Amino acid sequence: MKKILFLILVIQSCQSQTKKSEDMNFDIKKTDAEWKAELSDEEYRVLREKGTERAFTGKYWDSFEKGKYVCAACGNELFTSDTKFDSHCGWPSFDQAIKGSVIYKEDLSFGMVRTEVMCAKCGSHLGHVFDDGPRETTGKRFCTNSVSIKFIPEK
Repeated sequence: MKKILFLILVIQSCQSQTKKSEDMNFDIKKTDAEWKAELSDEEYRVLREKGTERAFTGKYWDSFEKGKYVCAACGNELFTSDTKFDSHCGWPSFDQAIKGSVIYKEDLSFGMVRTEVMCAKCGSHLGHVFDDGPRETTGKRFCTNSVSIKFIPEK
């Protein structure tokens, strides 16, 4: 009985991880074929299939230049460099997103309860938000995949 229950939980977990956000209403709507034509294989895997890059491998995990971070899929402004901090987790971390730029969805994949962060314009997966960020600011840590964002330096 325990094996059957475990198998059911694993299947449900995997299904929730791969479920796409097609049922949600976004300003930018494209087919999978259109996204695949525009994004690199790694961008598509993370942004559209809700993948994760390995810790300490992304372009922005230890970058602290002044500027803003936009969605790699659609260019929506997501974070400013003023909200970026070193969380020592291996991914870019921010303590808040630009108001209205992201949406949140419960993520029950891999047997965990987390909050997924997605671009509010195109529904692309950015990462997850946790309650272990700097207490002197918001207390939030937006753990973001480097491949899901692009940096625009301050002029």
